[in-house]
Amino acid sequence: MKNKLIFLAIITISVFFLLVQINCSSKMTKDEQVARGKYLVNIGGCNDCHSPKIMTSMGPVPDTTRLLSGQSSDLRLPPIDTAMIADGKWIITTGDLNAWVGPWGISFAANLTPDSSTGIGLWTPDIFIKAMRQGKHMGSGRDILPPMPWQAIAGLTDKDLDCVFAYLQSIPAISNRVPSPIPPNMIVQMSKKK
Repeated sequence: MKNKLIFLAIITISVFFLLVQINCSSKMTKDEQVARGKYLVNIGGCNDCHSPKIMTSMGPVPDTTRLLSGQSSDLRLPPIDTAMIADGKWIITTGDLNAWVGPWGISFAANLTPDSSTGIGLWTPDIFIKAMRQGKHMGSGRDILPPMPWQAIAGLTDKDLDCVFAYLQSIPAISNRVPSPIPPNMIVQMSKKK
C-alpha cells in the first residue's frame, strides 16, 4: 500500500512536471526567474508540506507569515501507534502535513527559506540541483525521505530548478530549526516512553 501511494505521488508529480516543461531561459531577468520559480513552487504543491498551516472554516491553509519554513520547531508530535506504520500498513501525518511517519521513520518538512542558519541560505544553485537530482540533503548528505517527491522533481531541467532556487532565495528568511529525521527504531522507543 505504501509503495503504491508513493508510486502514485511520483507519477502525479512527474506528469505535472512534463506539463510545465517551458524552461527558464538563460536570457530571463532575475525577476522573470523568480516569477517562474514561484509558479513552479505553487503549482508543484511545495506549500502543502513545507508551510505551516492555519485552520480556517475551509480547512487548513498555508500560514503566509511562515511560507516554506518547514515543520515548526516547537510542535510536539502526538503518541504514535507503531502497529499502524508497519510495512504495508498506514502512513501517518500531522494535520498540517509537515511531519510524516512511516516504515522509514519520521520525516519533517525542511525549511526552504533563505535563512543561513536553519534554511537553505548557504546553498548554491548547484547544491540545490544536486540535492533534487540525487535525493541527498545538500546533494551529498543524508537521504531525502518520503514523502518528498525528489524523484519527480529530478525530471525538471536545470534551468527550471535554477528558477525554483531563485524564488526560494527571494522569499523572507525565517529562522526555524526543523527537527532531524527520526529512524524507525527510535519510534518504537518513543512510543514505549509515553
